[in-house]
Amino acid sequence: MVTAVYPGTFDPITNGHLDIIQRGARLFDRLIIAIAANHNKSPLFTAEERLKMIRQTLDECHWSTTISVTTFDHLLVDFCRENQASVILRGLRAVSDFEYEFQLSGMNKQLNPAIETLFLPTCEKYAHLSSSLVKEVARLSGDIKSFVPANVKADILKKIR
Repeated sequence: MVTAVYPGTFDPITNGHLDIIQRGARLFDRLIIAIAANHNKSPLFTAEERLKMIRQTLDECHWSTTISVTTFDHLLVDFCRENQASVILRGLRAVSDFEYEFQLSGMNKQLNPAIETLFLPTCEKYAHLSSSLVKEVARLSGDIKSFVPANVKADILKKIR
């Protein structure tokens, strides 16, 4: 049984993230969405709010029971070890993502050589999408309905207004 971890801040989760989740769930026996507390960023939503949003989204999508969602606030490789995960799943939107992701995968490999990183390119229609851009468009009263699930859109609008 192969378990993969899809880590991120997911502030908020976007349709691009959901694309990676759906495709990753087909590749692995178990997929853990790991929400990073990430103390270096100033998220719009707390880790608990992000957890609730993602669980609600997955429930509404009626996706596989092999997907779970949790938070973590320590080294990703330690989280993987604790959850018997042998793969870190990372989405790539553009070439510019690759350099940073490649550095992360190299560091993770040094910290735990037993864990592999798999890069999955996002679908072309989501290549421009980022949580930061979604929040910016929402703050400027733009329509974000094609970028995030309906429940997430409602939570974003509630939070920024």
